[in-house]
Amino acid sequence: MKFYITDSAVFIYGYDGDPSQFITVPTVRNEMKSQEALMRFEIACETGTRVEQPDPDIRKEVISLAKETRDVEELSDTDIDILAKAFEYKEDSVLLTDDYAVQNVASVLGIEFKPIAQKKIRDVLVWGKKCTACRRKFDEGDVCPVCGSPLKKVRKRKL
Repeated sequence: MKFYITDSAVFIYGYDGDPSQFITVPTVRNEMKSQEALMRFEIACETGTRVEQPDPDIRKEVISLAKETRDVEELSDTDIDILAKAFEYKEDSVLLTDDYAVQNVASVLGIEFKPIAQKKIRDVLVWGKKCTACRRKFDEGDVCPVCGSPLKKVRKRKL
């Protein structure tokens, strides 16, 4: 049986599918800002959607890999939980998400994914930082250690 690991976008935008094939994580509920999305989430849970905690060891693996692609700064705790859960069910699931950082990490992890309302990413990217003043490049940080100006996120390379 194929499972669909569901990010909050499934409940925010709505998705036609069998709720008994949906698996999500508890923190997805916290991302429901509208009553309509919350209602979709609760109905899905009442009609068979499974809500499961991710394996803590797999969660650590996801964080480690997200640090390599430099997506970790863009990922929320919920995003990391969703990726960990999708990795647990990697062979039997499709991750439903519109989040580009989640899609980027999912690609590197070999997780099949499908967007809900946005376009799918075309390339897997590794991100870096570039100083807005002196133009030097760095792997991480918010402030240039050379001149003190803000750092801007830039594409470092394609994988």
